[in-house]
Amino acid sequence: MRRATWRNLGLGLAVVLVGVVLLGLHWLPGLSFVVRAAGMEGSVPEVVARWRNGPYDVSDLRVPTRHGEVRARLYRPHEVRGRTVVLTSGVHAEGIDEPRLVKLAKDLATGGQTVLTPEPPDLLRYEFTPRLPDVIEDAALWTASREDLAPGGKVDLFGISFSGGLSIVAAGRPALRDKVAATLSFGGHGDLPRVLAFLCSGVLPDGSRLAPHDYGVVIILLNVADRLVPPEQVEPLREGIRTFLRASHQTQKDGKLAEETFAHARVLQTRMPEPASKLMGYVNTRDVAALGPLLLPLVQGFAADPSMSPDRSPAPAAPVYLLHGAGDTVIPAMESVLLAEALRPYTEVHQLSTPLISHAEVDKKAGAADVVRMVGFWSGLLAE
Repeated sequence: MRRATWRNLGLGLAVVLVGVVLLGLHWLPGLSFVVRAAGMEGSVPEVVARWRNGPYDVSDLRVPTRHGEVRARLYRPHEVRGRTVVLTSGVHAEGIDEPRLVKLAKDLATGGQTVLTPEPPDLLRYEFTPRLPDVIEDAALWTASREDLAPGGKVDLFGISFSGGLSIVAAGRPALRDKVAATLSFGGHGDLPRVLAFLCSGVLPDGSRLAPHDYGVVIILLNVADRLVPPEQVEPLREGIRTFLRASHQTQKDGKLAEETFAHARVLQTRMPEPASKLMGYVNTRDVAALGPLLLPLVQGFAADPSMSPDRSPAPAAPVYLLHGAGDTVIPAMESVLLAEALRPYTEVHQLSTPLISHAEVDKKAGAADVVRMVGFWSGLLAE
């Protein structure tokens, strides 16, 4: 979550007083979390952000799953307040070191919640596979079985981006269903084929259009490369795509390094024979219009496994919270709206689309009403 000023979010002392005095003290944890997560500046927000804060320890460990042990990180507060959260990142090569994930884990731990961040290996490789919800389920089962981490035998499941939908899938599985107190999908999907079709076409389920982010269509190409090029070209093409994606992430930290990595991706393109070279050229030029029609016929079969889509899987028993950026172009906000409709006959659902968020990241200007709604959302979730 990026830094935001108090004035940018339109949240003043009056809103704080309304939230605490009129809406009740039970809003304080949510208010404190939102102020802390957004990095709001000023004397009033800093006091609110420090409410019931405390130190925590961080340690790396290995968590057993049916697909082998996975790397994980544990954020353990000195004074625990609230249930342990199993928090999984989106599709990102940095895994548990991804800044957005680390920031969220630290903000939760600062407020007193123990946080475990497992690292499904397929996410590091930008691969969509049915192994992913398995790893999330097994990590949550391991955590729930630990008396020192989950005294009541229950955990919360939080997922960022693609892992948001997968966390809901895991929470609905029979072995885990009664061990989850609440699930959060932060910018996640409801139906994977539907999202991939949008990324290839820019057409939303209601027929309206939205320009998709090139990031998503490039990841689709990586996953279906074996269906578009000869076998000997698959890995070189995927190496080039991963290089491009790594450069995209580097732009947030080191512009010079990112340009060097983008340049290397272009060099890799020159070493590829056709048709891999042409496809890599579309990647390097972010040509969604050229890639989309090539990939669209493949996405239904590629993403058909119901374990990859929460609205094709059994619903969780515990409350589900769906938080989405109103203008998200990676996974459109309509995904959370449609998923909420699909889940409501079976479980309690809280859904919020907000202009405060882009794609699973608080980084937008908005008015006080939007902040109040965000505080209410988090207050409910943290109180589960």
